[in-house]
Amino acid sequence: MRIVLFNGGNVGLLLDNGVINLSDNLKPLKNLTGQLAINTLIADLNNLKSRIDEMKNSGKLLSLDEVKLEAPLPFPNKILCMGGNFTEFGHRKPGPMWGFLKSSTAIIGPNDTVVLPPEDVNIFHHEAELVLVFGKDGKDVKEEDAFDYVFGYTCGVDVSARMPVAPGSSIPEFQPWRGVSVHKSYDTFAPIGPTIVTIDEIPDPQNLQVKLTVNGEVRGDFNTSDMAHSIAKSIEFVSSFEGFQAGDLLYTGTNHQGLGAMQDGDEINISIEDVGEFSFSVEDSLKRQWDRGIDEETAQDMREGTGGPGRRKRPK
Repeated sequence: MRIVLFNGGNVGLLLDNGVINLSDNLKPLKNLTGQLAINTLIADLNNLKSRIDEMKNSGKLLSLDEVKLEAPLPFPNKILCMGGNFTEFGHRKPGPMWGFLKSSTAIIGPNDTVVLPPEDVNIFHHEAELVLVFGKDGKDVKEEDAFDYVFGYTCGVDVSARMPVAPGSSIPEFQPWRGVSVHKSYDTFAPIGPTIVTIDEIPDPQNLQVKLTVNGEVRGDFNTSDMAHSIAKSIEFVSSFEGFQAGDLLYTGTNHQGLGAMQDGDEINISIEDVGEFSFSVEDSLKRQWDRGIDEETAQDMREGTGGPGRRKRPK
């Protein structure tokens, strides 16, 4: 099942040839839109599933031309994120787990725009990630029970502003949980979409190809099998620090070998095998420029563990 939000927060069922409006046809969703409507669907899906299955064949179909897709979870209670969670194609052994929170106000959807803030930064990076959607509330979840809490998956990009290190300061000591990460929480820094694909349609989320392109140029191209810590272990880890609610998100991390600069005018597309794809644009009022292509310095740093990503980059 592929769930979307469209045309002002209506809940829809995405099929190959169009969208069925669930908001108009399911009583619990009447007069609800946006996050509340999605949360209601998640909570009541077991009771609604048979009716939704009937509508696949008999429901009124809106053509894709009539539909404007929106962020499928426009305001989750929490966005939890895994950091450094890939082996960089086997170059790094799994290290200590760490993660952070990202502000819910950062969410945007398909065909929206990431707006780069005017702050002094080294570089803005795109991080393509598989994002899971929680299906029920949880805290201190055990690895063996982790998938009982998953409703489905969507595509996401963790936009990151790499901040310069102040002269004379040092990199802080390792912290496993970092609260809200300011350099990742600017408005528009969490593009997600285009759908929520329910867990039953993704038999092996640890074997999905993730690809990101910028203006048609391939940057990220990796498989979720490269995760240093599995999705189940990641759920156990983040839930040891933070409780979560149904409709919250977990960004599962990225492989840093395909990162590159985001800059004004870019058109970025993310696709994840069996999950979907969407595009968004980038706007920068300062028109800053970096070298095009993959950020090879950051890729090397991440392979060798010699420093944080983007530490040596500056705009031209």
